[in-house]
Amino acid sequence: MSWIRKNTLSFLQLFAVKIIKCGRIPQHVAFIMDGNRRYARKNQVAGIQGHAEGFNKLAETLQWCLDLGIKEVTVYAFSIENFKRSREEVDALIDLAVEKFQRLLDEREKLMENGVRISVIGNLSLIPDNLRQLMAEAMLITKDNDKAFLNIAFAYTSRDEITETVKTIAEGVRNNAISLSDISEDFFSRCLYTSRSPDPDLIIRTSGEIRFSDYLLWQISHSCVHFANVLWPESSIWDLLIAIFHYQRGHAELNRSKIYQKTIDQSCTLRAVAFTRKVEKNKQSFLELAVSSS
Repeated sequence: MSWIRKNTLSFLQLFAVKIIKCGRIPQHVAFIMDGNRRYARKNQVAGIQGHAEGFNKLAETLQWCLDLGIKEVTVYAFSIENFKRSREEVDALIDLAVEKFQRLLDEREKLMENGVRISVIGNLSLIPDNLRQLMAEAMLITKDNDKAFLNIAFAYTSRDEITETVKTIAEGVRNNAISLSDISEDFFSRCLYTSRSPDPDLIIRTSGEIRFSDYLLWQISHSCVHFANVLWPESSIWDLLIAIFHYQRGHAELNRSKIYQKTIDQSCTLRAVAFTRKVEKNKQSFLELAVSSS
């Protein structure tokens, strides 16, 4: 199934999209795509089929986001905690990811035509070599695209992200690249896996669960949160529109809190900025090595 879909909305759905676009549209939406396994049990199919249907829903949702004018999407695809599942399920999920990233590379012309930048956020060292190579290639060939952004959280937890960021900063202090006085919230944000992205405006979790599952905990302090009581593969454009309406109702208050936060944030020092550029360069080198070693 293709990552790049054609518009399949009905006349009524397109009309609803136009109505909701009269209000403020979030520019960055993060999804916790929960409910694939319950969908499989509900429909009495193999667990991996539930995950495959979840991917199909992701591709459809990405097209809805483009129709709505949402420029950036971040999805929770695979938690580090998922490695604790049965070997059979983990292997099946990795194989599915390999298949989908290979398909993504096969569609590179569509990616470039639509200006989509792919980023995988997570601890890439935990990902099998063959999948990491495909992910690195997808990131490298789309790194200069700037029309739409898709961030895929894979081998990710927020605790791991924060821990690895602390290690990176500690190494910088130890090497005298930065000092303790250079460290601020803004600087810390620039060293996270999500350093190239603004914080999400809206986070949506499906399946009726009311928790964040260790997802983007640093980044969502000023985000609107919407919990949808629908399994991810069964979600529809209507569920997305309801979430955006929820965001629109609370936007003014959220925006005031963001503005206040900016007034108290400490700007990065020149040395801190130089350090974050080095961190980004190291990430780039890691990706290039992953591709060249294949």
